[in-house]
Amino acid sequence: MVAAVAALTAVLLPPAGAQGASPGKELPTESRPVYSYENAVRESVWVDTGLDGDADGRSDRVAVDIVRPREPARQGRKIPVIMDASPYYSCCGRGNESQLKTYDADGRPVQFPLHYDNYFVPRGYAFVAVDLAGTNRSDGCVDVGGRLDVQSAKAVIDWLNGRARGYTTRTGNARATAGWSNGRTGMIGKSYDGTIANGVAATGVDGLRTIVPIGAISSWYDYYFAQGAPLYDSGPEWLSGHVESPEARGRCAAVQQRLVDGAPRTGDWSKLWSGRDYVKDARKVRASVFAVHGMQDLNVRTKHLGQWWDALADRGVERKIWLSQTGHVDPFDHRRAEWVDTLHRWFDHYLLGYDNGIDREPMADIERHPDQWSTDRIWPPRTTHATTVRPGAGSAPGVGTLSLRPARPGTTETFTDDPAQSETEWAADLDRTTSAKAGFRTAPLTADLRLSGSSAVTVTATPTTSTAHLSAVLVDIGPDTIRDYGSSGEGITTLTTRSCWGASTTGDSSCFKETRARTTTVDRTVVSRGWADLGTYASPGQGRPLTPGRAVTITIDLAATDHVVPAGHRLALIVAGTDRDLIDPPDSTPTLGLDLARTSAKLPFVGGTGAFVRATTGSASATAVPRADDVQGVTPPRPAARVPGGGHP
Repeated sequence: MVAAVAALTAVLLPPAGAQGASPGKELPTESRPVYSYENAVRESVWVDTGLDGDADGRSDRVAVDIVRPREPARQGRKIPVIMDASPYYSCCGRGNESQLKTYDADGRPVQFPLHYDNYFVPRGYAFVAVDLAGTNRSDGCVDVGGRLDVQSAKAVIDWLNGRARGYTTRTGNARATAGWSNGRTGMIGKSYDGTIANGVAATGVDGLRTIVPIGAISSWYDYYFAQGAPLYDSGPEWLSGHVESPEARGRCAAVQQRLVDGAPRTGDWSKLWSGRDYVKDARKVRASVFAVHGMQDLNVRTKHLGQWWDALADRGVERKIWLSQTGHVDPFDHRRAEWVDTLHRWFDHYLLGYDNGIDREPMADIERHPDQWSTDRIWPPRTTHATTVRPGAGSAPGVGTLSLRPARPGTTETFTDDPAQSETEWAADLDRTTSAKAGFRTAPLTADLRLSGSSAVTVTATPTTSTAHLSAVLVDIGPDTIRDYGSSGEGITTLTTRSCWGASTTGDSSCFKETRARTTTVDRTVVSRGWADLGTYASPGQGRPLTPGRAVTITIDLAATDHVVPAGHRLALIVAGTDRDLIDPPDSTPTLGLDLARTSAKLPFVGGTGAFVRATTGSASATAVPRADDVQGVTPPRPAARVPGGGHP
């Protein structure tokens, strides 16, 4: 039987990158499950990171649990690696069922969370699960996206390519080598795990061929602050303490203190944040990127996706993207069959070198309605242009208009910050005067109007106090059925039935609970939002006290999205203060006066100004040629828990 499998494998799985099998032989385009998962090699290696994060006088070693098919090594063939580097393998779990790693009595790995091992190991891949420094069985300390975290995974890629030292035990001197690996690695993971993939890619490490970041952070400052406005009531030191191993808690006090000192709750930019900003290093990325994000992810908001995507586009990186209507949810739990198939072909192409056409398929898959998807060959579409729209006074205070026409000089609206209200209440009150918000709406649209990318709202406001926070929100006014992203499942319901993806063993099942879309009927939908501390008007990285009665101007970045406002609906812009549960309130309760003549929004319409004119006036004579103040669009958009990964990043 083994001989038969070996013979079959030789036909189906030539060495990765081999462009010429024997003359006359057709090259394969898909890896097949021809290897034994039950008899796979399961081993642990400790890789030297070259750093001493816990300052104990010796270099830290990170635990690397490996499962790989046994047969290729016997044939003298090398295989690629799929890697998930995570801090959650012992504290919190991975996936919808919060799976942990498990080990036998001798410390050998038994269960690897998620389906990657079950599905891909029989197809000729190794799966590698790395404990970040300071977590589970690794030495060192967690530093929340910094050098210690990123080096934990980068060192493993170096080891797979023969550039770093590995050991068979945590403290011993017996060396372990990766002679079975061809050095090609693909990193994958949701939230914190995907964030580490972004960070490692931004080092430009040789051997990392592709990354698949799912709901991932691109700049840790933007996880904790929105232009100076605090998004969480604790800093990175809380997350570090949450994920680190019990023994790390006794040796990592100095690292914890550096996190506290380097991340002041003022929201000011610091050196600590510079070291955790992967966007600035996107020029170093050599790996292809398959980015996945929920457009209603209020944990890791899509600003992270938008700025990372744009930076990669500028670098010419090969990219693919999926955007769903969910919150912080893995695509395995909202589009399972299509996800596994697409991921399979993605890894086959970039790690095995198979010409299966996935690199020539449409770049973007976008969920328009629950379980209904569309595609775009380029994302955002090439006809996307950032169009300037402007608020105007309406028939009642706080119920204004949204059009291309500037307001008359001196036109104002006023609202008072109410930390008890959120975007939900503001949107519900769009058609009536309320004291907590200023709203501006188009007339009912005569044609569909699509936004595709990131928006920005420029506000000129006069505060009555020395501190103020602002929110800017885009709303689609009209009936719809959407995924219920505000529910505990963030758009999914977990069922009791299971489906199986790959091979199983007694200790590691490939069968996972199925899900279905959890939907809700609404009469309006928030499609994008952004926040800022008004005190950062002069510098986005440095807040300052406001002068009561003095007007200042600030531009608020809104999260990336892709949304079609249907004909008959209206598009609205809301400007307000504290967005309850999403940003923290300021130290005072300001009233703010908006100068409408000096307030505007740049929105990424597919078709640009012409599309907006057609949709708002019904004019067939409008063209899609952008106005002078338009730019070619290359920019892209109540959390259940407030830590980054289905409850954590």
